Amino acid sequence: MQAARFPYPFFILIAFNFTLLNKISQYAMTPIQAVSRLPKAELHLHIEGTFEPELMFQIAQRNHIAIPYQSVEEVRAAYQFHNLQSFLDIYYAGAAVLRHEQDFFDLTYAYLQKCREDNVVHSEIFFDPQTHTARGVAFDTVIGGIRRACDTARQEWGMSTALITCFLRHLSEEEAFATLAQALPFREHIIGVGLDSSEVGNPPSKFARVFAEARKHGFLTVAHAGEEGSPDYVHEALDLLHVSRIDHGVRAEEDEALMQRIIAEQMPLTVCPLSNLKLKVVDDLAQHNLHRLLQRGVLVTVNSDDPAYFGGYVNDNFTALQQTFALSTAEIAQLCKNSFQAAFLDNETRQKWCERIDAITAE
Repeated sequence: MQAARFPYPFFILIAFNFTLLNKISQYAMTPIQAVSRLPKAELHLHIEGTFEPELMFQIAQRNHIAIPYQSVEEVRAAYQFHNLQSFLDIYYAGAAVLRHEQDFFDLTYAYLQKCREDNVVHSEIFFDPQTHTARGVAFDTVIGGIRRACDTARQEWGMSTALITCFLRHLSEEEAFATLAQALPFREHIIGVGLDSSEVGNPPSKFARVFAEARKHGFLTVAHAGEEGSPDYVHEALDLLHVSRIDHGVRAEEDEALMQRIIAEQMPLTVCPLSNLKLKVVDDLAQHNLHRLLQRGVLVTVNSDDPAYFGGYVNDNFTALQQTFALSTAEIAQLCKNSFQAAFLDNETRQKWCERIDAITAE
């Protein structure tokens, strides 16, 4: 029996197709490349939590403030902690060296430079005025330095920012009202109010009247809920504080009815994976539910929270997730698009960045 023969052009076609496939695979964007190449927004970031040991040591020396550390290495070693409260103890101790407007400028500008490296083109920054006003630092000193750094980043490389002032939930309602009053003269520079600090024992309901007053003045509202606190805290944030976003929210998954509501309303969850790992919300990143939330259709975003203390900025969080869950390029692109969909941006700007993400992934 004579062997079948294929015409010579057939082999040329096969060779051409293999060459084409090799070229496609050579230039197709890998998931890790997507992490660095795709633009993104950060929506859950405490500016005081970006205080790198080197800068803390430098500012402490500049302000002649004694700290119980003899070197940057000792400061870095002190950044080890095991739960939310032990972290907060270190966090507030570090913030104590911030005294002058230039200090807040330096702190914020250093973070914004990290954003530029990570292709974060928009950031909505939390700041905690009570941490500073309690030490005699004026509200306008705090916001003055932060704003100046944001203006500089906008002028130098076109980055956009928004500011969210947070109430410390371990303090009283009365003190939160006082902070709101201090924020009102800067209303045009502050887009919203939030709620942070020690969650357990300080439910959102404690601040319902403060948030109602803030909404009267046109502030958008967000709140930390469902990090260490139960799903009931998420319910309260939604129903009593009328928030536009839930910060963290990972424990909402324990309440299926709540999850269905979050999905149906497309209520954003600003999740911080490395923070959750460091604070023992999960014992292993493989136990984290972000990937599962994404697959269920939750409008979930990736953020760094307090990156100087948790060992990772936005791209570090993306990379850790990709390596743990083998996220695809499409999933990383969706998370980046989610960050703009959940941001306090106009629809035209959201669409522009989402289209940019689609264009890059299609290259």
